[in-house]
Amino acid sequence: MREPEAVPTCPLCLRPIPPGVPQSRHHLIPKLRGGKGGETVLLHQVCHSTIHRTLGETELARNYATVEALRGHPELRRFFDWVGKRPPGWKGKVR
Repeated sequence: MREPEAVPTCPLCLRPIPPGVPQSRHHLIPKLRGGKGGETVLLHQVCHSTIHRTLGETELARNYATVEALRGHPELRRFFDWVGKRPPGWKGKVR
Protein backbone atom coordinates (compact mmCIF):
# COMPACT_ATOMS: atom_id res chain seq x y z
CA MET A 1 0.00 0.00 0.00
CA ARG A 2 1.36 3.43 -1.00
CA GLU A 3 1.86 6.19 1.50
CA PRO A 4 -0.26 9.24 0.71
CA GLU A 5 1.80 12.12 -0.65
CA ALA A 6 2.47 14.88 1.83
CA VAL A 7 0.64 18.15 1.21
CA PRO A 8 3.23 20.86 0.49
CA THR A 9 3.40 23.99 2.64
CA CYS A 10 3.82 27.50 1.30
CA PRO A 11 7.18 28.65 2.72
CA LEU A 12 5.94 32.25 2.93
CA CYS A 13 2.52 32.14 4.62
CA LEU A 14 3.12 28.66 6.11
CA ARG A 15 -0.35 27.40 5.06
CA PRO A 16 -0.76 24.00 3.38
CA ILE A 17 -1.20 23.91 -0.39
CA PRO A 18 -3.71 21.08 -0.93
CA PRO A 19 -4.56 19.80 -4.43
CA GLY A 20 -6.92 22.10 -6.30
CA VAL A 21 -5.78 25.27 -4.50
CA PRO A 22 -4.40 27.95 -6.90
CA GLN A 23 -0.63 27.64 -6.77
CA SER A 24 2.45 28.46 -8.82
CA ARG A 25 6.22 28.17 -8.81
CA HIS A 26 8.25 31.27 -8.03
CA HIS A 27 11.77 31.59 -9.46
CA LEU A 28 13.87 32.91 -6.59
CA ILE A 29 15.95 34.74 -9.17
CA PRO A 30 13.60 35.97 -11.92
CA LYS A 31 14.03 34.26 -15.28
CA LEU A 32 14.66 37.62 -16.96
CA ARG A 33 17.49 38.31 -14.50
CA GLY A 34 19.39 35.05 -15.00
CA GLY A 35 17.23 32.67 -13.01
CA LYS A 36 15.98 30.48 -15.88
CA GLY A 37 16.56 26.91 -14.75
CA GLY A 38 17.33 28.14 -11.22
CA GLU A 39 15.73 27.29 -7.91
CA THR A 40 11.97 27.62 -7.58
CA VAL A 41 9.55 27.36 -4.66
CA LEU A 42 5.91 26.30 -4.71
CA LEU A 43 3.63 29.06 -3.40
CA HIS A 44 -0.04 29.88 -3.14
CA GLN A 45 -0.95 31.93 -6.19
CA VAL A 46 -2.04 34.84 -3.95
CA CYS A 47 1.39 34.87 -2.25
CA HIS A 48 3.16 34.74 -5.61
CA SER A 49 1.03 37.53 -7.07
CA THR A 50 1.66 39.71 -4.02
CA ILE A 51 5.43 39.33 -4.41
CA HIS A 52 5.32 40.53 -8.02
CA ARG A 53 2.94 43.39 -7.25
CA THR A 54 5.26 44.57 -4.49
CA LEU A 55 8.75 44.10 -5.95
CA GLY A 56 10.28 44.53 -9.39
CA GLU A 57 12.39 41.88 -11.09
CA THR A 58 15.70 43.66 -10.49
CA GLU A 59 14.94 44.20 -6.80
CA LEU A 60 13.91 40.54 -6.48
CA ALA A 61 17.16 39.38 -8.09
CA ARG A 62 19.40 41.70 -6.08
CA ASN A 63 17.82 41.71 -2.63
CA TYR A 64 15.07 39.08 -2.33
CA ALA A 65 16.41 35.87 -3.90
CA THR A 66 15.67 33.69 -0.85
CA VAL A 67 12.54 32.73 1.04
CA GLU A 68 14.06 34.30 4.17
CA ALA A 69 14.65 37.62 2.40
CA LEU A 70 11.09 37.66 1.02
CA ARG A 71 9.68 36.95 4.49
CA GLY A 72 11.89 39.74 5.85
CA HIS A 73 10.47 42.45 3.56
CA PRO A 74 8.27 44.58 5.87
CA GLU A 75 5.24 44.90 3.58
CA LEU A 76 5.37 41.27 2.44
CA ARG A 77 5.86 40.03 6.01
CA ARG A 78 2.67 41.81 7.12
CA PHE A 79 0.78 40.25 4.20
CA PHE A 80 2.15 36.73 4.81
CA ASP A 81 1.33 36.96 8.53
CA TRP A 82 -2.19 38.16 7.71
CA VAL A 83 -2.92 35.67 4.93
CA GLY A 84 -1.47 32.88 7.06
CA LYS A 85 -4.62 33.12 9.18
CA ARG A 86 -6.88 32.47 6.16
CA PRO A 87 -7.99 29.01 4.95
CA PRO A 88 -5.54 27.32 2.53
CA GLY A 89 -7.84 27.85 -0.46
CA TRP A 90 -8.43 31.56 0.20
CA LYS A 91 -7.77 33.55 -2.97
CA GLY A 92 -8.91 37.05 -2.09
CA LYS A 93 -8.03 40.06 -4.16
CA VAL A 94 -4.46 41.20 -4.51
CA ARG A 95 -3.99 44.96 -4.68
